[in-house]
Amino acid sequence: MAACHKRDTPPKPYVAFVANSQSNSVAAVDLGNLRMATLIPVASGPSEIAARPQSHEVWVVSTSGTISVIRFPELDVAATLRIGSSAQSLVFSRDGRRAFALDPDQSQVVFLDSEVRRVAARVRVGAPPKNVGAAAEPVSGALPTAQAASTPARGHLALTPNGQILVVSASADPRLYFVSPDSERVLGSVEVGKEPGPMVILPDSSKVFVADTGEEKVSAVDIASRQLLSHLELAARPSALLLKPDGGEIFVLSYEGASLTILDAFHDNVEQNLTTGRQPVAAVIRRDQTVLYIANAGDGSVTALDVENRSVLSSTHAGAEPRALALTPDERFLVAADAASSDVAILRTDLADNPASGPTRTERTALVTTIPVGARPLDVVIPDWLSRE
Repeated sequence: MAACHKRDTPPKPYVAFVANSQSNSVAAVDLGNLRMATLIPVASGPSEIAARPQSHEVWVVSTSGTISVIRFPELDVAATLRIGSSAQSLVFSRDGRRAFALDPDQSQVVFLDSEVRRVAARVRVGAPPKNVGAAAEPVSGALPTAQAASTPARGHLALTPNGQILVVSASADPRLYFVSPDSERVLGSVEVGKEPGPMVILPDSSKVFVADTGEEKVSAVDIASRQLLSHLELAARPSALLLKPDGGEIFVLSYEGASLTILDAFHDNVEQNLTTGRQPVAAVIRRDQTVLYIANAGDGSVTALDVENRSVLSSTHAGAEPRALALTPDERFLVAADAASSDVAILRTDLADNPASGPTRTERTALVTTIPVGARPLDVVIPDWLSRE
């Protein structure tokens, strides 16, 4: 696709890393020159990618059970870590020295020493699910990963901001498990709703909210006491959660309901229900909390929502099936991984701040260009290394 705004200033030379699930590769995209710098082979089925804090590394999680460690600026695989027969939901400690991942096939939390790149310990949480197998990413139009019938083993992991508790959910087990990162043991569990999936934890580490993807609920749990506080009733089954940076509100996406529900995280109640595009799958929010961007896999659009006024600023066509979003560190550009067209779309996000736009212009995103990356990109991350140097 040709560039829609050829005269726009390109992004700074940040690098976007894109996990291509069907070509078993990670694309390193040079955003300064708007081109793919290189394609890095990784283990089969890469589905998640994360920048390790306090380092120049990105870690790539493959559903086949392996984590690949990519170095920058070398842009090569420096190490591979075998997690198990499956691997999902990588999280890092704040200093980046430790990492944690799930082997959902075996219901295990895997503890990783990031500095020496090795598995340090494994802890079983609950019983292994029946009929386990490698998780299959759903095709376009199917339920999201947490709900797909073809994914018998699926889990999610979250670390409290204070680094003291790991919280584990598994779609096959209606409980949350609490694990100590230091003692490497299970501290307890609490029953929530059906098919618990994605989670968010408040900044003060007091509460965890989990999407009960098998029913129209989000469960709120007190972490210290490991007690269920409430079930928040929704209009449609939740599929993804995003916490507002100040911790006051939670944005709940419903893939099948084409909706966004806003929850009051302090008082555990539903504030508002809004309509999105078809099959919303992912969202990111600006650091100043003013604009929420939503990827709609069903209609190929990215919606920009004014958070304070709850109004749509723009809906931009970004491809066929956008599945993941990442803002550049300066937040002037948004990168959308398009699973169906095997591209990433580069969108300009600061148009409303341009005096040439005029006082009545409300558009907040516009497509700049698309860049081919590989077969079925599912995740994208843009490290802030340039900002810290």
